[in-house]
Amino acid sequence: MTRKTTQEPASLLPESARGRLLTVEEAAERLNTTVRFPRRLIEERRIAFIHIGRNVRIPEAALEAFIAAGLVEPITTATEGLPDGRDTTEVRQHPQAPIGAFPIAL
Repeated sequence: MTRKTTQEPASLLPESARGRLLTVEEAAERLNTTVRFPRRLIEERRIAFIHIGRNVRIPEAALEAFIAAGLVEPITTATEGLPDGRDTTEVRQHPQAPIGAFPIAL
């Protein structure tokens, strides 16, 4: 007996447009903002969106990517000693500071 394997058809949508499609109202609720903010993001083309007739939908993956792009990492404590011999517990180093940059003294 031959078993038929069903494969899902190849999607024409890019990876960022797949998954659940959110209304503008749902996107605003997820961002904890008014509806005006996601509408402005759409108008300024700062977020991916899909037109379905006269309706606009925002892919959940695109909204997550927008949120991730705005993530700011906290300043962490430096692990190396200072050139002047001070204790590193008094100093913090920004994670994106260039190598050899002097840490910020508190």
